Amino acid sequence: MAHHMTDEEWRAFLSEGTRTAKVSTVRADGSPHIAPVWFLLDGDSLVFNTGRKSVKGRNLERDARVSLCVDDERPPYAFAVVQGHAELSEDPGELLRWATRIAERYVGPEAAQEFGRRNGVAGELVVRVRIDKVIALAGLAD
Repeated sequence: MAHHMTDEEWRAFLSEGTRTAKVSTVRADGSPHIAPVWFLLDGDSLVFNTGRKSVKGRNLERDARVSLCVDDERPPYAFAVVQGHAELSEDPGELLRWATRIAERYVGPEAAQEFGRRNGVAGELVVRVRIDKVIALAGLAD
């Protein structure tokens, strides 16, 4: 039977493996935009990178409201939906540091520096989502 994850459970769920988050932002006309992102949990925030001129980047500069969904598509299935507000940074040191840390999760330590240098450049943003609310369920098919 499905159960709501505890704080400890959803934090572990978000940090496990290489699941992507599907991030939803608000377009200028009020419609939603959704795209997958690599991310890291950092305390009470989720952190990801995006291009300043990307749809996500432009949307977040105008409206900081954001939701992310991370799921496990394998039985017994689970998901976590995170709602919050984004803070954006273009600081070069922060860009390089976060791009490298995030890449390490998804491509491993061998390639992390290369990805960090590629993604931690001018025109990119560090997006820190301050978590306001989490809805997380596990064991959906139990």
